[in-house]
Amino acid sequence: MTPRLDNRTYYDAMAGGYERERHRGYHAFLDRVEVETVADLVRGADVLEVGCGTGLILRRLAPLARRVAGVDLSAGMLRQARERVPAVVQASALALPFPDRSFDVAVSFKVLAHIPEVRAVVAEMARVVRPGGYLALEFYNRHSLRALVKRLKPPSPIAPREGGGRDGAIVSDADVFTRYDSLAEAVSYLPDGVEVVRVHGIRIALPAAFLMKVPVLGAALGWQERLLDRTPLRRFGGFLVLVARLS
Repeated sequence: MTPRLDNRTYYDAMAGGYERERHRGYHAFLDRVEVETVADLVRGADVLEVGCGTGLILRRLAPLARRVAGVDLSAGMLRQARERVPAVVQASALALPFPDRSFDVAVSFKVLAHIPEVRAVVAEMARVVRPGGYLALEFYNRHSLRALVKRLKPPSPIAPREGGGRDGAIVSDADVFTRYDSLAEAVSYLPDGVEVVRVHGIRIALPAAFLMKVPVLGAALGWQERLLDRTPLRRFGGFLVLVARLS
């Protein structure tokens, strides 16, 4: 399906209410686990986050890293990100405003699935990472419970559509390009000289996001998800994080 909004417009529309549900429950869990998947890589390193949004993950990475920087397409998102981490710039992931070999690690969460030119973006991220450094790349997994739920449920409203619109003036998650990949397809996007060293799965068995809001149940489900990531079932995570090393 052809997206009704370009990525910049979509994320600018999201910016105002983006953090309404992101400091607790499901979204906070995702952020914590994503940071856990790369904590060993970023410790004492120069780190770039591509698609940093409002800086929630970058803020978690900053105490671990030697230096952090972020890039995002959306000016609305970056207005909030700069309050957390000043070293963020507005730019396209297809043209990162940094010289070759500027970072030890480049990470991207919840972003690559929304970029059609994914191979070009991964190659651009590899360009700015030093030899021996790492990429951490998150993809939406076609073979997952999350993907099945997304196929069955109606689109989720995101924000009012600026200037009104034909569908009740609401922007939904159906208004942006979204791609679901198999693990093999995700690996195929890596350029030559970049090799996968490990794969993490996030949201492997969680049936519904709202369950993470239930205090005791949410903690138990989070514990379960971390255990499952240590098993072959990680391949069925709704989010796949590929950690790859540059030769």
